[in-house]
Amino acid sequence: MRTMTSVTRHLHRKLPGLDRLAIGLSGLCVVHCLASAVLLAMLSAAGGLLLNPIFHEIGLTFAIILGAIALGRGIVEHGYAMPASMGAFGLGVMAGAMSLPHDGGGMETLWTVVGVGLLAFGHDLNRRATC
Repeated sequence: MRTMTSVTRHLHRKLPGLDRLAIGLSGLCVVHCLASAVLLAMLSAAGGLLLNPIFHEIGLTFAIILGAIALGRGIVEHGYAMPASMGAFGLGVMAGAMSLPHDGGGMETLWTVVGVGLLAFGHDLNRRATC
């Protein structure tokens, strides 16, 4: 039977760049949010397509799955809960931003970018603790 440390080492070897991938996904989310706001201002039809709620729902679902795997693996591997707590807080801010109206003066975009930044920070803390 494998010990917990050998299991986490195995996972770490199989998924070495998971936190980097999650940080990259966070960056794509910021680009999407800002591009949507700019396109909405410039071309309301194209901007409206990018503001379709399905993009946000799918993106948040990927962020939750990737965050649970990467940040959960980090807790098991290095024993620190702070990276996962920061990431979970960021995911909560992102989920809360989805409840704001799209025409709320940019508040949805602002809070989404804040949540994405917190999530990326959690993944960076996790990556640093793992090294």
